[in-house]
Amino acid sequence: MSRVRTALVIGGGIAGPVTALALAKAGIQSTIYEAHAAAAEGVGSMLSVAPNGLAALEIIGAAKAVEAIGQPVPGVVMADGGGNRLAEFGGFPGLPATLAMARADLFRALSDHAVACGVPIEYGKRLVTAEETPTGVTATFSDGTTATADVLIGADGIRSTVRTLIDPGAPGPEYGGVLSFGGYSGGSGVEAEPGSMYFAFGRTFIGYWRLPDDRVCWFAGLPRTEPLTSAEAGRVPAADWLARLRELYAGHVPGEALLGHTEPRDLMVVGPMERMPSVSRWHRGRMVLVGDSAHAPSSSSGQGASLAVESAVELARCLRDLPVAAAFTAYEHLRRPRVEMIGGDAAAKNKAKAGQAGAQPAMPAPEQMFAAVHRHHIDWDATVVADHDVTGE
Repeated sequence: MSRVRTALVIGGGIAGPVTALALAKAGIQSTIYEAHAAAAEGVGSMLSVAPNGLAALEIIGAAKAVEAIGQPVPGVVMADGGGNRLAEFGGFPGLPATLAMARADLFRALSDHAVACGVPIEYGKRLVTAEETPTGVTATFSDGTTATADVLIGADGIRSTVRTLIDPGAPGPEYGGVLSFGGYSGGSGVEAEPGSMYFAFGRTFIGYWRLPDDRVCWFAGLPRTEPLTSAEAGRVPAADWLARLRELYAGHVPGEALLGHTEPRDLMVVGPMERMPSVSRWHRGRMVLVGDSAHAPSSSSGQGASLAVESAVELARCLRDLPVAAAFTAYEHLRRPRVEMIGGDAAAKNKAKAGQAGAQPAMPAPEQMFAAVHRHHIDWDATVVADHDVTGE
């Protein structure tokens, strides 16, 4: 197969716009096709973009757009759920601060930046199927329209259609045994210094940080054997969920106080905590997966968005330097070990949150936990070679 000049990017969430921007930097034209009728508003809850994700965004000129909507939280404080600090970490010198933000704000910032850079986004384009030829691939959408390019990139999330087109036997998302919630608390009596993210472990877990308006944003889980979809969880009155959470976190410091000062209107019902198990096939022919469609870790990792950004940039590098088949193979070899290591670690954390891990494991120092993850660097100028080595890395 010859070098790529055009691409269809399926999905307009996080990986889609970043992939399109990275492809443009690599000299490849692309169009984003998003299933929803309009840009996402109010979708999801909160997330973070870590230093490694921001470094990858810097490569494609999108870091400032994300920094404009994020709250810096460079510090990390680990506690035991009884009010005792176990470890503190102020971030690595020379790296940008982790940013916390609403997921919908990140969607909007990335899509707006992509459009401003000349990337077309077409909405209301739900992929149905794709047909390959020796020279390209044609996507067919639910409205009957089609589009053709050299390659098709599935940036369509954890319930990816492209994944099933590549491999009809591919796994779907795996439930982690926990329903996820978030909320905004008045924060009265809760120690939370601005600029730090707190993780309070123990019999139950809660994470939190102080917002610029002095409220405290928190995220927590409710163990549940049988999963509910996000829609099913959303139909349960917020007051009922809040009552169950308050019962679970009774006696927890500071979970009891945070939940006690949260009103039902300020509760975010996120839904089941999910992750992608190992996906055996990331590509076939002229189709390839990127971001959550290939390697969605659970939210326990704090790396979902950042890993998607990294993979998008690496995929563009590979397509810049190699023919299609070799590019896809090199991309998978560059990315699979890293994303599966991070995803496996998050899965272990999920078991602890769901009460399935037995004795509480020893907690490593924050520097040890974050060093290999946050310091990851992509050398855009290095040439990707077909034997899966990358010169200069």
